Amino acid sequence: MKTEFTPAQLADPDIAEADKILRKCVHCGFCTATCPTYVLLGDELDSPRGRIYLIKQMLEKNEPPTAEVVKHIDRCLSCLACMTTCPSGVNYMHLVDQARVKIAKEYERPLPERLLRMVLAYVLPRPQLFRASMILARFGRPFAALLPGSKAGATTPTFLRRIKAMLALAPASLPSSGAAAGSVFPAKGSRRGRVALLQGCAQQVLAPRINEAAISLLTRHGVEVVLVADEQCCGALTHHMGDDRDALARARANITAWLREAERGGLDAIVVTASGCGTVIKDYGYLLRQDCDYAAPAARVSGLAKDITEYIASLDLPAPQRRSDLVIAYHSACSLQHGQKITQLPKDLLSKNGFVVKDIPESHLCCGSAGTYNILQPDIANSLRNRKVANIASVKPDMIATGNIGCMVQIAGGTSVPVVHTIELLDWATGGPRPGLN
Repeated sequence: MKTEFTPAQLADPDIAEADKILRKCVHCGFCTATCPTYVLLGDELDSPRGRIYLIKQMLEKNEPPTAEVVKHIDRCLSCLACMTTCPSGVNYMHLVDQARVKIAKEYERPLPERLLRMVLAYVLPRPQLFRASMILARFGRPFAALLPGSKAGATTPTFLRRIKAMLALAPASLPSSGAAAGSVFPAKGSRRGRVALLQGCAQQVLAPRINEAAISLLTRHGVEVVLVADEQCCGALTHHMGDDRDALARARANITAWLREAERGGLDAIVVTASGCGTVIKDYGYLLRQDCDYAAPAARVSGLAKDITEYIASLDLPAPQRRSDLVIAYHSACSLQHGQKITQLPKDLLSKNGFVVKDIPESHLCCGSAGTYNILQPDIANSLRNRKVANIASVKPDMIATGNIGCMVQIAGGTSVPVVHTIELLDWATGGPRPGLN
């Protein structure tokens, strides 16, 4: 793709990076076949190729984003299926992230939407506040039916439609809190390794059982697990909303905390059970590449970050203690298969540990969760969830397994089939308790 940035513009490292990404695009259109919004809506501007054109024009002109540009960028899930498909290696993730930062800085959204985004950005990364908000939301759920729903074929939600979607996602009850930050779980038997386990934000409120299963499996197989005391939200939520000031501040705080822990007791890995978080942590090195104080530490942390299935695979687990004829539909979270390029490994682990694993048709398409997407774009998100649930039902599973809390909540909202985390099944197969069910 030809670009026309001026020398002055190219002096900006971000614009220079965008120029490099844009020039790799050859207009082939392969990305349109795997883009969820294009598959649903059939609008070229709701495809990666169309959004690339919009971003190119916006950056070249260096003008405030228009409402039309914002609409189509907002509809992007950042599922990154286009990056898996692209034969030219276009790093769409870094390009659309840059566009979102520009939108956040230069576009004035309607007041109700600004307020909603501010609340989401403030509450979701803070587990105590998030827990309180979920308790309050339970009282609001009975009134959700009074709020207006969507008209047939609607793709631009109103403020009240977004509030209704947010209330619908609130669980009927919340589990007890998990282990506190600063906790250390010693290895059982001789110690084979030591890891920091990301505590997560929403996950530690909605499903602390996920990390409990990870701790159970890891310690049982000789790995000491530490929950680092000063750890914060990984920054993914605000990063994808265009607020890089907040996201990078959280990244720096985490890098400091994790490397201090590594110096104190050693760390073989920073293990992550929420693949959306893992994708961003593995990108810390890129996000902080221009920070002279943090560039090298960020790259080190990115190298230490491992999805839980990556780390488990390195342990060479013994034969499972129990085998099962349970049919597991494996949903590959976008952040895992497209963001981290981990596709076969979780399925292999489940199969080797006694489960019958079935692939889901259209497994490359997003379930519609995508961080806050199912709140900010509920109509498209629901269409994608319904499509995903129908594809899952076609393989007649006993359980659904996935590696991301957002996917778990999203899919569970459309099916009665139990949805569990991959690590819960692996823990069960190797001597842990049967997974808790939604």
